[in-house]
Amino acid sequence: MYRILILLILLGACSDTREVPDELPNSSLAGAPREEVPESRMDAPVARPVTIGEDGPRLDACGAMGQVTRPGADGLALRAAPFADAEVMARLAEGDRAYVCTRSLDQKWLGVVVRPAPAPDGDAQPPVDCGVSSPVDRKQPYGGPCASGWVSSVYIRLIAG
Repeated sequence: MYRILILLILLGACSDTREVPDELPNSSLAGAPREEVPESRMDAPVARPVTIGEDGPRLDACGAMGQVTRPGADGLALRAAPFADAEVMARLAEGDRAYVCTRSLDQKWLGVVVRPAPAPDGDAQPPVDCGVSSPVDRKQPYGGPCASGWVSSVYIRLIAG
């Protein structure tokens, strides 16, 4: 009887009273105090580059051309990532064209490259080559001279490709 009592006392002395969630790292910020860590990834700045070359090395880096339709009074938001909460980098107007390079898995977002609009003063500048109308040797994030980002697929009508 004494052996069982001693064993229970020893086991009770060895127990750890810390809670499991207190010991788990929150996200990739292990060791950071819990109040400084965002509760979700959407609280942190998010950006996802547009991928070009998804159709392979024999086809254009971006396989289609789209045109903005019915964007509303504020225009169509060009976002940093395929999420409604992502940062708005620019706004596209009715009729603006964009190279369609990729799409999100759920088909709700298109990754696009947008040529700069012509100068309003009518200055005859040669059009900017965004570098997506010819093949690239592998899939890669777009890093060319034109703006790129994500738009809602509902507001883009495919016109070529």
